[in-house]
Amino acid sequence: MTIPKFKRILLKLSGEAAMGDQTFGIDPATVARVAGEVKQAKDAGYQLCLVIGGGNIFRGMAGAAKGMDRATADYMGMLATVMNALAMQDALERLGVETRVQSAIPMASVCEPYIRRRAERHLEKNRVVIFAAGTGSPYFTTDSGAALRAAEMRCDALLKGTSVDGVYNADPKIDPDAVRYQQLTFSRVLSDDLKVMDASAVALCRDNDIPIVVFNIRETGNLARVLRGEGTSTIVNNQTEN
Repeated sequence: MTIPKFKRILLKLSGEAAMGDQTFGIDPATVARVAGEVKQAKDAGYQLCLVIGGGNIFRGMAGAAKGMDRATADYMGMLATVMNALAMQDALERLGVETRVQSAIPMASVCEPYIRRRAERHLEKNRVVIFAAGTGSPYFTTDSGAALRAAEMRCDALLKGTSVDGVYNADPKIDPDAVRYQQLTFSRVLSDDLKVMDASAVALCRDNDIPIVVFNIRETGNLARVLRGEGTSTIVNNQTEN
């Protein structure tokens, strides 16, 4: 499917994208491969910022479900995203890509605090900016953090890299007859409760007219193909479905 031409994009990755075939933690080889995908996109002329989840290390909702205080568990999850952001920064800089990590929870010894104008300046200087620690507040997911940062950075699109090649009417890993959508409206995603992103993130993108493009990040070279309009993906926007 051909997608519109974008200039500035926010790439949202789950923490599992850094895990590889492991069941926990960070796999350096997998992070290096994803960093290579980001470098390809940057070399093609795109301005890129990233948000990476922390589920490969700690998931706040899971901790809360086991009896932890929800706010405490969420803060722990935010710290996990900082670890993933630093791993990605290291991988990118080893490829020669200038990168900055900005955390919504200040930790001056390891990264910059989140400052919107400074982040915009980094993007204008063709640096990759990785936003860590979500929104900096509990009870919000990294999906919501990604949508918020995409709006603040005035991104042309939010690309969500997952383990499937788009949005389906059922889980394609379970249902062999699941059908992939090429294009959806935000309203359809919300009304049908399609698991694209959290409802708050979808609504924020809808209200700011930021398309969401869902694609498979696990397939080597797929980010560049999707940006060229050659890869398989699903686009969610305010336009009429086709």
